[in-house]
Amino acid sequence: MSDCIFCDILAGKSPASIAYQDEVTIAFMDIYALNPGQVVVIPRKHVTCMADMDEATGMQLFKAAMRVCRAIRKAGVECDGINVFLADGEAAGQEVFHVHFLVIPRLKGDSMRITANWTKPDRDELDEIAEKIRLAGESL
Repeated sequence: MSDCIFCDILAGKSPASIAYQDEVTIAFMDIYALNPGQVVVIPRKHVTCMADMDEATGMQLFKAAMRVCRAIRKAGVECDGINVFLADGEAAGQEVFHVHFLVIPRLKGDSMRITANWTKPDRDELDEIAEKIRLAGESL
């Protein structure tokens, strides 16, 4: 796809430091990392959002992210924990519109924070929304 930096990486038009690859996915070092060792994991096929991705690709993408997590720890990259982060859509903070996981080594005291005005809906509201999601999912 034109104007997709990740597709440019896949096509060899942009450089990347490859950390993992298989037939469906590729993982490379993030040039805008929170901490050293941050990796971007993408499907080789251009897909903008999760809803457009087939389940087999999604499973392989998550499997690749899991392997990268284990490899980061085994490689001795400094980390006290790891976040696997996915932003799906502009409102969620997605900046590159090619589905991707960020595998982020975390250090105690680093600057990453997720803050919000969390709500606590009552059980009736939770049940109502769950039913809508369940019914919508049955037709997928």
